Amino acid sequence: MKNKELSPEQRDELIDVLKDRFEKNMHRHEDVDWANVQAKIENNPVKLWSLSEMERTGGEPDVVEHDQKHDEYIFYDCAAESPKGRRSVCYDRDALESRKKHKPATSAIDMVNDMGIELLTEEQYRKLQTLDNFDRKTSSWVKTPDNIRKLGGAIFCDRRYDTVFMYHNGADSYYAARGFRGSLRV
Repeated sequence: MKNKELSPEQRDELIDVLKDRFEKNMHRHEDVDWANVQAKIENNPVKLWSLSEMERTGGEPDVVEHDQKHDEYIFYDCAAESPKGRRSVCYDRDALESRKKHKPATSAIDMVNDMGIELLTEEQYRKLQTLDNFDRKTSSWVKTPDNIRKLGGAIFCDRRYDTVFMYHNGADSYYAARGFRGSLRV
């Protein structure tokens, strides 16, 4: 099990990265004050660790919403393409174990659980695409409804021809250009 704490130096470095990204992308969170976000993440070391995992795997997390009812800031992976450190994974553990040959190292759901984040839903993915253009060369697994998953499938999305598409594939499939995007509430 990984140590889910950052050193003071790691914490400060990550906060600087997040603050810089926040300030460069104000169109994603126009009515949000960075000081409030920083206070939240500094007071929650486990969530800060999850943000560091999102960053370490290439997700470039950024605030996309403030849930005022619960006073939570919602981060999504905002890398231009599906995060590099999360590609070539099948959908979940069952899909991974069902492969007889050429198994990937892990699955999207296993990584999400290890990182302490949530897989984006199709609705969240489409919302993300209203903020910028993402996955123009890659694709990302999204949370698959149980009725599809029970039949062996999984869904993924991407952006092509200035349109967001949702597709299906066998949950055990994996490709070098397909990863996943996550979200985190802090």
